[in-house]
Amino acid sequence: MIELILPDSESTDRLGQALAQTRPAQAVVHLQGDLGAGKSTLARALLRALGVQGAIRSPTYTLIERYPLATGEAWHLDLYRIGNAGELDFLGLDEGSADLWLVEWPERGAGGLPPVDLVIGLEIAGHGRRARLRAHSPAGESWLQRLSEMADLQSLPAL
Repeated sequence: MIELILPDSESTDRLGQALAQTRPAQAVVHLQGDLGAGKSTLARALLRALGVQGAIRSPTYTLIERYPLATGEAWHLDLYRIGNAGELDFLGLDEGSADLWLVEWPERGAGGLPPVDLVIGLEIAGHGRRARLRAHSPAGESWLQRLSEMADLQSLPAL
């Protein structure tokens, strides 16, 4: 597990860039935290670092936003407005179609999502955020190992 303090938006951007630089070819990321904890902000930073151009919209009302990547496609989902995993069928999700899944409120889609590699828990801490990154697969473990070796992240305060 990696635990960090993100004192400002620039540090959240740095975490997003580090995630982009070290990510595996295929990954499922669950973004957890209360409303306003920074889930969409971190997803935006990660997508921007992966080369996504133009507007990066929050999927709060659309439930899913799809973004082309150099090596495939990223899906950013916000499941806050669904009642249960059965509603995922109406989104046209196909496990093999996305190279990167960024899922906000994943507990609402439990049982209907592909296995998770990395869980990122975010919470408000003063004027900044606290981030806890936990691996849930061998790919997630390798990802965390690569992240822990990044000098840019080592300069952020740890818990």
